[in-house]
Amino acid sequence: MARQNIVFGRDQAVHSDANYNAPRFGQSAQAAPAQNTQWSSGFDQQGTDQLESMYNRPSATGHDTGRMTLKDALNAITATLGIIMVVGFVVAMMPYGLALVAGDAGAQAGLALAGAATLVGVIGGLVAALVNIFKKQPSPVAVIAYAVFEGLFLGGISGTMEYFYSGIALQAVVGTLAVAGTVLVLFRVGVLRTSPRLTKIFMVAMIAYMLFGLVNIGMLLVTGTSLRDGMLGLIIGGLAVVMASYSLVMDFEAVQHSAEAGVPRKYAWRLAFGIAVTMVWLYVEVLRILMILRGND
Repeated sequence: MARQNIVFGRDQAVHSDANYNAPRFGQSAQAAPAQNTQWSSGFDQQGTDQLESMYNRPSATGHDTGRMTLKDALNAITATLGIIMVVGFVVAMMPYGLALVAGDAGAQAGLALAGAATLVGVIGGLVAALVNIFKKQPSPVAVIAYAVFEGLFLGGISGTMEYFYSGIALQAVVGTLAVAGTVLVLFRVGVLRTSPRLTKIFMVAMIAYMLFGLVNIGMLLVTGTSLRDGMLGLIIGGLAVVMASYSLVMDFEAVQHSAEAGVPRKYAWRLAFGIAVTMVWLYVEVLRILMILRGND
């Protein structure tokens, strides 16, 4: 039985019936070569047409191959941060909106709702963050859920602080975007990069920061006082902003390396989750610094 592999289409050595077109007894010897020549020329034309169509075909994109591109990462990051900002803005405006409708009673109701949103955001955000961290495969639904909860959290604390310190929320947003934008520009021009040594220092500083946070929570529960006030609070806040900035550099490098490596497209949501966590942390620290400064006025 003849092999039909196109690679061996013209190699008669791989055909078990190579003599199929040989002249039979009593038949002219010129008939077979004529048929063979016609078949060979037809095959040559067909192969040439196939090669031309392959070369003229547009190059495969990330969408065609299922690999993540920089555009996929930016889309996921924009969607995640956009949800946080929209939900946060709506929640933050509740005290003012209800105050316009019902006066002081409406403002108090708005503050109560903002406090409830903060509590729900803290608990829900923590759960959603753990799900995203320990989930083996990235989940857009889990990342979006995290964004919604963080929007409730940031909107709640921003609305409450804005009620007592007018304009502080806008200042915090501008400060956060200024820091993040500066880090992004310096990263793009190659000034900011991570290194193994700096990463080790960052990890040690993160452990110390978390331990300090636990001690501060214990102080609040026992004595009702916070270690994040006054000059010490400003110093800790400044160090936290520096650490969050370095974390952003790590996030930007992760996006760049993932796009170059062509990881599966769904991993764009894991990168978006990482940047969202850093941006939320940065905003909270900037807001805390502004609150300390405004409280000392």
